[in-house]
Amino acid sequence: MTDYQELFSRVMMKSAPAPLAVLARGEGARVWDVDGTEYLDFLAGIAVNALGHAHPVFVDAVSRQAARLAHVSNYFATEPQLELADRLTRLSGGDRVFLCNSGTEAIEAAVKLARLTGKPRILALENGFHGRTMGSLSLTGKPALRTPFQPLLPGVEHLPSSIEALEAALVAGDVAALVVEPIKGEAGVVELPEGYLRAARELTTRHGALLILDEIQTGAGRTGDWFAFQHEGIVPDAIALAKGIGGGFPIGALMTFGAASELFGPGHHGSTFGGNPLAASAANAVLGEIERADLVGNARTRGAELRARIELIGSPLVTDIQGRGLLLGVGLAEPVAGIVASRALDRGLIINAANEYRIRLAPPLIIGDEELHEFTRLFAEALQAVPSNYLHTDPGDTA
Repeated sequence: MTDYQELFSRVMMKSAPAPLAVLARGEGARVWDVDGTEYLDFLAGIAVNALGHAHPVFVDAVSRQAARLAHVSNYFATEPQLELADRLTRLSGGDRVFLCNSGTEAIEAAVKLARLTGKPRILALENGFHGRTMGSLSLTGKPALRTPFQPLLPGVEHLPSSIEALEAALVAGDVAALVVEPIKGEAGVVELPEGYLRAARELTTRHGALLILDEIQTGAGRTGDWFAFQHEGIVPDAIALAKGIGGGFPIGALMTFGAASELFGPGHHGSTFGGNPLAASAANAVLGEIERADLVGNARTRGAELRARIELIGSPLVTDIQGRGLLLGVGLAEPVAGIVASRALDRGLIINAANEYRIRLAPPLIIGDEELHEFTRLFAEALQAVPSNYLHTDPGDTA
């Protein structure tokens, strides 16, 4: 049998860490590695596989379109592309769509949109994450990721996640845009302060800046509404989308609302593969199935159940649970998230240690009673299995 770990270390760029396993196939909320070991997948490709793995609707759409028309240049339009753009505007209330291939490309388009305002400054938040290309990395509020690649884009500033800091930064009137995640996903699923997005909408409008929301992880029904901004009752100027809208097929989009939809003109931006018929057909199928099966409602209901189940475990390690719907972050009292994730994997459960203190959960939107019951058992075992020498509290004390 091929030594996949050795092959990975020999041929893959060193920017990628050693893989936790080599996966071979999936079905629903489960995957199997090359040795036949089964795992319950509560990460879903980092909030990507909205329908789980090998969903018949996804498979049929990709197979049919691949046999019909996979790609044309952007000199032409296709029916799947136009159908997807129309669907996204209907679900979001937006006006126009730029289709691309990933979340980081959607953010790059957002940066160019902001530059077209003619104002020099772009605001983002500390500890936020928006991608790894040079523009999106400039917005990412994690110095450890940015430092090796400086100098980055000029005019980008990172603020504390407070309304007061935002208000002070906007006073000069020279801010093009605020770019913000409704929930900080890569930070470990960390919520913004209560009322932040509503205040951000009011303040950016008052000072003539765009409000651009990074909905790459929170979009496509994951938080229990189609998009996280809809929970707040606001209308942004633009949203960046990717991940769950394609259900496993690489695709991204920048949606614009109102006057922001008039900023891009001919030749301002483009993409060879953006919105090609194969990707668009996959996204139409995924979004159509989410709508047909009310998986937005399932995310809302099952997310509440998942939160309650974690609380009922009663582990002294768990300090908080943040997020919405089926995007949840579990805070830990000790820096043992990596150990918890490793112990979970040993037991057949895939979760993510976003950092030393936070576990990220983003299961497929299709999960039900069986998956929740199994998760609860395996996650409780993983928490209990943290060696006592890593703890200041007794893991057996649930008082």
